[in-house]
Amino acid sequence: MRVPLEAGWIVWAVVLAVGIPLVLVVLTEVLTSLVRRKSPAAKPVRFLRNWVVPVAAVLAFLLFAVQQPAEQVGVRLVATLLGFLVILLVLAVFNVALFEQAKTGTWRERIPAIFVSIVRVLLILVGLALIFSWVWGADVGGFFTALGVTSIVIGLALQNAVGGVISGLLLLFEQPFKIGDWLATGDIRGRVVDVNWRAVHIETPSGTRIVPNASLAGTAFTNLSRPAAGFHATVEASFGPDDPPFDVLALLAEVAGDLPMLATGGRAAPRYAGSGSYTVDLPLRGPAVEAEARGLFLAWLWYAARRRGLAFAGDAVDPLAAPAQLEAAVLKVAPILHLDEEARADVLAHARLEGYAPGEIVQRVGVAPRHMRVVVDGRMQLWVEAGGSRIELAVAETGEYVGHTTLTREAAFVGATALTVTTVLSIPQATLDGLVRTRPALARSIGRVVDKKRRLAEAAVATAGVARGTLLG
Repeated sequence: MRVPLEAGWIVWAVVLAVGIPLVLVVLTEVLTSLVRRKSPAAKPVRFLRNWVVPVAAVLAFLLFAVQQPAEQVGVRLVATLLGFLVILLVLAVFNVALFEQAKTGTWRERIPAIFVSIVRVLLILVGLALIFSWVWGADVGGFFTALGVTSIVIGLALQNAVGGVISGLLLLFEQPFKIGDWLATGDIRGRVVDVNWRAVHIETPSGTRIVPNASLAGTAFTNLSRPAAGFHATVEASFGPDDPPFDVLALLAEVAGDLPMLATGGRAAPRYAGSGSYTVDLPLRGPAVEAEARGLFLAWLWYAARRRGLAFAGDAVDPLAAPAQLEAAVLKVAPILHLDEEARADVLAHARLEGYAPGEIVQRVGVAPRHMRVVVDGRMQLWVEAGGSRIELAVAETGEYVGHTTLTREAAFVGATALTVTTVLSIPQATLDGLVRTRPALARSIGRVVDKKRRLAEAAVATAGVARGTLLG
């Protein structure tokens, strides 16, 4: 390698002493601006400032200022290092230009990182071969020939393994799934937690399954996270053959409609299959909540069916229907409702105990209640609806009651949700009317509770910054 010297060493020394610091200052300012804007171009600029420019300055100093021969080993080592750094810089610039700022959905965004890494390694090897040929005079033709022959031999020896890797790489290039998607293939069903050049790691309830990419490429699998109309789960339920089908369908729709795992805007679709068999289509937020949604739906359905007297799973027996339990509950709430012996007998004849699972809605906002429900055991969360969201008010403990507007026939402005397994004493509207007519103290007590709850509701709405007029009721 010959380098013509067209200027004296003093001139070159001055140029390097002034030019290199000036270039570093300019690059530092550019880098600061790019970092401030969080631009991906900051990485190659930092590499240029910290590595390429200093090594280029050393090479220029050796060749032009010190005037070392280009054939000297030290000069060749620095030139080799500079060539390697320039290759890395060029690859970094192309990576930023092509892939770091790729738009979603373009071919550049879809290329897997493993492909980019393989091409980068190949380009580095070719660049190093050219550098050794130029700087050291190496015979790279023989190197490429030997590399080609070796590749053929290795490919023939490992054709099965290499074929699997290639199949996996093609699968990654197509990208039918990504990290976080749920897959179902064979007996495997779970969430993708890692994808590499060899295998896909799928997290299942029984542990993480390692599925080779070649296996996925050679078989059919389902991406549960990319259905055309969102993810749906089908739940089967059986009832007694004597249960009215439309009553059961209404119950299934009501219970499923309260599930918190439903997709936004999704509505459950119950269907009757005959002979007491039903299916419910649940539009869920995704496969991750399917197991939880199924379990919660079936648990709520058990309680709701017994409140309606329907034979869910062929059994309509309600554990709370025992007369002894009802009598104990009436005795428990008698002081709160100002009940004497005659009134207790009236309540025993018409009231009933109801059980609610955690998360079930005991009282809905905007619906005129036909029963007043007194908490016998458990706890309920009281809330109001305002501005399209729920605002929590207080927790109703044993002895407190909801459904105060039963007497006035107004829509409830306070909702209630069971926090634990909750048992309530449900008193019908007609029975409550008779109690109030003969017991003014009960009417005053209910009036005070209604006023208290309304003040709590208005204060909660005001605290949440929602207009007072948006409060239902």
